[in-house]
Amino acid sequence: MSVDIGEMRRDEDRGRPSASYIGPATVPDGLAVTFSRLARSLHQESGLDDTLRGIVSAAVQTVPGAQEAALSVIEGRRGVRTRAGSAEFAYQVDQVQYDTGEGPCLTSLSEQCTVRLSDVATETRWPSFTPRAAELGVGSMLAVQLYVEQDNLGALNLYSRQAGAFTDESEQVGLVFATHAALAMAEAQGQERMHRAVEVRDLIGQAKGILMERHKVTGDQALNLLVRASQNSNRKLVEIAAHLVETGALADPRR
Repeated sequence: MSVDIGEMRRDEDRGRPSASYIGPATVPDGLAVTFSRLARSLHQESGLDDTLRGIVSAAVQTVPGAQEAALSVIEGRRGVRTRAGSAEFAYQVDQVQYDTGEGPCLTSLSEQCTVRLSDVATETRWPSFTPRAAELGVGSMLAVQLYVEQDNLGALNLYSRQAGAFTDESEQVGLVFATHAALAMAEAQGQERMHRAVEVRDLIGQAKGILMERHKVTGDQALNLLVRASQNSNRKLVEIAAHLVETGALADPRR
């Protein structure tokens, strides 16, 4: 299930201070090698799903205080859904945020900042979310925006079953981690779009070839047949092409 981030209420609209922005982070010397290895590891993943799973797994191992992690990814213009999680627990907590329309993740996305929830039991900023999160066993949370070149990709949600698990160090390390994660994620998304474009082009080419051979028409005429079938059946051109390749039938009732 996804949530419409356009409907999220900002903290200041409820008369409470909004989450603060976190400034540039400094990486402790001991983490420099870790982040270098992390960058190489994420860029070596074979696809978007593997990259997202790699991000949540590495986040738990890297960010101090994190026991579980999840990625809330922006899809389309305003939809958000969880694309990867380290455990079912993380998916469940994310879903509570989507159901209630509030929580650290959604605030991080709407305010474009890092948000820390130190103690679910005493937190007042998200009155609908926190009681249900407490029932699931959440003690504290940290949400970090994934952002690259003016593009808001989503948020990295970090969870602990203990209150006060996330510190200033957690925020600084999480911010640097999110930078590497966002770059790897953006690259994986670009590669996925490119692969999809190639697949669509090849599929339409196969469909054109079938029509050219069957009806002895030119490539342009075959494409026109596909376009007309798409318009007449109110289906996408790629769906018409796939149906033709798989079944040999052109999905146009007026053909």
